[in-house]
Amino acid sequence: MTHSYDYVLQAEDVAIHYGGVKAVDGVSLTLKKGQIRGLIGPNGAGKSTVIDAITGRLTLTRGQVTLRGEDVTALGVVDRRMRGLSRSFQRTSIFGGMPVRRQVELASHKMGVKDSDADAEAVLKELELLPLANVTAEDLGYGEQRRLDLALALVGRPSVLLLDEPMAGLSVKESLDLARHLKAMTSSWDVSVLLVEHDMDVVFGISDVVTVFELGRVIASGAPAEVRADPRVREAYLGSAA
Repeated sequence: MTHSYDYVLQAEDVAIHYGGVKAVDGVSLTLKKGQIRGLIGPNGAGKSTVIDAITGRLTLTRGQVTLRGEDVTALGVVDRRMRGLSRSFQRTSIFGGMPVRRQVELASHKMGVKDSDADAEAVLKELELLPLANVTAEDLGYGEQRRLDLALALVGRPSVLLLDEPMAGLSVKESLDLARHLKAMTSSWDVSVLLVEHDMDVVFGISDVVTVFELGRVIASGAPAEVRADPRVREAYLGSAA
């Protein structure tokens, strides 16, 4: 039997019910070190709700969340973040009127990182934002703003990163650029990624494993090629795009 500490993240039988509505109904997910798991499914399938449940924004109806072998189910968002569980949102959380470097340094300082300047420098370098360090965020292109948003989620070197549609609103070139950074980061920073994304080319291009949601449940999970070929997945979600 596989033990929980074989995974940096393990969500077991996670359920979120609102009265009679089962937004998420008994979902189990794992992440290995350095792995990218893509999470796809139609709108309303429960993808963002699962991320909210894993990060502690929602109280579980039932289930358990384990981070690097530690049960964090009873912990709130901040405590989970301090233990290495970070996330980004569909809308960027950057401060438009503040320079890039200053934002990342402040985020790092707030995380309690001893050398927040060095931490910020490393994050900016990793995401190729150093040349823009002194630029005010509102003057960045949208793709650069998404990268800054990712930088804010990366301060303090989290072990797990949950991304909710990071490619939303990006051009094809910007999406591929961000995907390249994500893929490189998993190996260079040992960070594991749970990626909710509508861009199928990105999901199937960079994910090690793809999980498909429908009506709050997992209907398929496995290697990208295997999932893409699954008749149920093609019928439920991919359609002719498969």
